[in-house]
Amino acid sequence: MIAPDTSPRGAGIPNESAAWDFGVGAGFYVDATEKPWNRHYRMYSYVKDELRETVLAELPIDGGRLGIFGHSMGGHGALILALRNPDVYRSVSAFAPIAAPSRCPWGEKAFSRYLGADRETWRQYDASELVARVGGAKLADGILIDLGLADQFLPNQLNPNVFEAACNTVGQPLTLRRHEDYDHGYYLIQSFVEDHIRHHARVIGRDG
Repeated sequence: MIAPDTSPRGAGIPNESAAWDFGVGAGFYVDATEKPWNRHYRMYSYVKDELRETVLAELPIDGGRLGIFGHSMGGHGALILALRNPDVYRSVSAFAPIAAPSRCPWGEKAFSRYLGADRETWRQYDASELVARVGGAKLADGILIDLGLADQFLPNQLNPNVFEAACNTVGQPLTLRRHEDYDHGYYLIQSFVEDHIRHHARVIGRDG
């Protein structure tokens, strides 16, 4: 299990540390196209290519049996990477992901600055938009998502209902579990991470 830092650090861009939800620590798994972010903020390609190739070169891992999962912004990253690259990631899951970033304040702030004003370009990094494109057949083993009903970001940032509706429309298998009394914190992960590991082990361990 690899748990990397997937946001730029120390790029030296003015004001990159001015906000916790943008810049350092918040690369949003996009390949930025807008200056000055486009030189260093290319986290989509970093995870899909550079990180994966480094891991495969250094560790005895079968490159055909990879899964990906994450929490919050990382959950958004896991979903878009798996949906766009079903030939690379065999399994996917997420904890409280930002599931429709084009429709929430976090995503609008990040995408407008990293990708520009054209919302059409945002769609390639929006899980709810992507699932409608790829359909259910390419992720036939299903997507597992856990979130807390006491999550302070549930009402206006996460949009799980939008993602759920998109999956239902195209027949994408999805297990979306909503838990009473859990918030956005790591106790959600601690409580249900074993289920996610079992989900990945089941899918990755299957032949074919």
